[in-house]
Amino acid sequence: MTDPESGTPSPGRPVQPTSTPVFKDVLKYGAILAVVIAVVGAVLGGVFAGWVGVTSALIGTLMAVVFLSITALSILIANRFIGSDLFVGLFFGIVLGGWLLKFALFIVLAVILKDQPWIDPVVLFLSLIAGVIGSLVVDMVVVFRSRIPYVSDVTLPGDKH
Repeated sequence: MTDPESGTPSPGRPVQPTSTPVFKDVLKYGAILAVVIAVVGAVLGGVFAGWVGVTSALIGTLMAVVFLSITALSILIANRFIGSDLFVGLFFGIVLGGWLLKFALFIVLAVILKDQPWIDPVVLFLSLIAGVIGSLVVDMVVVFRSRIPYVSDVTLPGDKH
């Protein structure tokens, strides 16, 4: 946070929350995972269902990446308001808005993609599930390796600035 009068960082307070690098790593490793799932899904989809399988695998992977990135991106966007007096309200409003966007987008895509002749529902489902499970593994690994203390962004009485 910055001092409103001088514009310099306030002593003892971070410029960004300690969770910001974690969510950036989640997005980075999630993108790498998505490329792997897209390639493997496209190859397997092509072998078992032809070009329809390739298309379905790529669409399923794209859906997984978009849905799973919305949460991390909404938290990163909300973290930009950390210096605001309305931070808590803005944070939860932005994150809730991201979840509502994901819900609405999923319903719209489910209706649009249902019964399309260029979609293999099994390949689409499997690539979507692979993306979800893979992103959970990425989240777990990144959080375990992040080494963030249990209590962060806090200045205790008596701490040196």
